[in-house]
Amino acid sequence: MTAVSQPDFARLRRCLLREGLPDRVPLYEGVNNGVMSAWLGKPVSGLETTIEFRARAGYDYVTIGIDLWSALKKVKEGSRTRLPGSASKMGQYSVYTKTLQERVWVGEGQGVITSAKEFEDFPWPGPEEMDFSPFQKAEDWMPGGMKVVAAVGHAFTTVWTLMGLEGFCIALEDNPDLVDRMFRKVSDIQYEVLDRVTRFSSVGGVHIADDIAYTTGLMISPGHLRRYLFPILERMCALCRSRGIPVTYHSDGRLYDVLDDIVAVGFNALHPIQPNAMDIRNVKERVGDKLCLLGNIDLDVLTRGTPEQVEELVKKNLRDIAGDGGYCVGSSNSVPDFVPLANYNAMRETALKYGAYPIRI
Repeated sequence: MTAVSQPDFARLRRCLLREGLPDRVPLYEGVNNGVMSAWLGKPVSGLETTIEFRARAGYDYVTIGIDLWSALKKVKEGSRTRLPGSASKMGQYSVYTKTLQERVWVGEGQGVITSAKEFEDFPWPGPEEMDFSPFQKAEDWMPGGMKVVAAVGHAFTTVWTLMGLEGFCIALEDNPDLVDRMFRKVSDIQYEVLDRVTRFSSVGGVHIADDIAYTTGLMISPGHLRRYLFPILERMCALCRSRGIPVTYHSDGRLYDVLDDIVAVGFNALHPIQPNAMDIRNVKERVGDKLCLLGNIDLDVLTRGTPEQVEELVKKNLRDIAGDGGYCVGSSNSVPDFVPLANYNAMRETALKYGAYPIRI
């Protein structure tokens, strides 16, 4: 197994901010519990063991998520606690256990907020109902040099989820006042969460996740995104910038039509650059040194390919993308429990073995 240096968030920070070359290409992504448990050889049962995994596996940070989206998942619906209006299915989704697991998804029709009255009656969770204690606990549990990347956001996702995708799209034309009120409400809550999170000394970075695209294009028009969403993201990025905290943006799908907007809003980095939606080499040509690029290792190959195929993908990105800095190795989404451990290890160990600067492959 490739030797791993001690966590050093300064390495990741330098890369995200494009402030010159770090000692090696950082790792950046989320890893599911099944993979972490298999790698550690023991159950990952909470933040403390997650930190242990991240530090030993070569990451310079641990992610802690907290936002309105997460709080909504705890809203009680009937006898279950789940995202309002969601559905689920049991199945075997892991290569690490035969135990059936639940997968939850959001309905696409009409949501739980379709009118001004439903908006006013909705039990909006506020920051005071959210648990910020993990950010303090992480301070005690993380090894020296490690920091937290706070995962917040989901403004767009929260709005269309609560309205239902069909209801939301119709309201864009038929009831823009309701759409505007939804975004303002969500924005105010999310901003206050971000304000609180970025005051913790454990937090070194912010990751804003909010899918706005499919593989073939945006979910709604660029004009609507510029009217409703991007001002929210610009406000959040400005807060992070005022506190000296790098901020990354995650959206799956094809983002070519709004790449300039993502830069203008104030993000430092873009994740995960799906290879079946965008060519990372083309993205690099378009954004230059304005964005650090994160991820891009094909999740399909990680899942169904061989370790040798995974190694070649990582080497190619190290050669083509990482040479002048501004790239972190990771999957083209995350590492779910259906990714075999051998393939996950091939990705991270190739990055650690060949990612030292100056890169020579």
